[in-house]
Amino acid sequence: MKSTIQDKAKLVNSVFSEVYNKYDLMNDVMSLGIHRIWKDKFIDWINPSPSSSLIDVASGTGDIAKKFSLRNKNLSMITCVEPNEDMFKKGKSNLVNFKNIKWIMSRAESLPVEDNMYDFYTISYGIRNVSDINKALKEAYRVLKPGGRFMCLEFSKIDNELLNFLYKNYSKAIPVLGKYIVGSSKPYDYLINSIDVFYNQKQLLELITKNGFTNVEYRNLSNGISAIHSGWKI
Repeated sequence: MKSTIQDKAKLVNSVFSEVYNKYDLMNDVMSLGIHRIWKDKFIDWINPSPSSSLIDVASGTGDIAKKFSLRNKNLSMITCVEPNEDMFKKGKSNLVNFKNIKWIMSRAESLPVEDNMYDFYTISYGIRNVSDINKALKEAYRVLKPGGRFMCLEFSKIDNELLNFLYKNYSKAIPVLGKYIVGSSKPYDYLINSIDVFYNQKQLLELITKNGFTNVEYRNLSNGISAIHSGWKI
């Protein structure tokens, strides 16, 4: 089990080291460009106040932290956490002018922050890439304040048969497009497979609940191509 977790960590790290410079374009390809709208809906559901603090895990290029900050006129204190060194440098560079945002290079399973620190924990298109999802969820619970909220945006399972058929067939072409975009199809092979084998909406809801969160619910986006999960630390 330990070697499997280590193997996944190495694989994910190598994938993102290949695609970090074109990560947003990668998400455009995988979501037909709609991920930008989904992320706006994600922030809408969070509806943060200016006094809210955020830890954004698997921050990537920092787009969720940026949207959260701008929504609050840059008054919120935000911590971005990213495990991949190349992505970390890219994201930090993107948000260098946001003085309310600090960056930590760390894995989701072991966050170097104190207990009960944040009002919100967000993870966007990152939870399926963690090596140990239970440890990551336990860490999310630990670092949130009592009354804090866990919010996850992730590719999910489509609940429309025709749309599912069309998207599955489109997915087969994504590695070919990936080879054109970043020079290699392997990262896209991994990313498409990681969506296929990941939990469905109800399974992820049950997993979040099992790790201590209450009032857990989800909302489908575009018939379940993506989904937002929400849970509370009471």
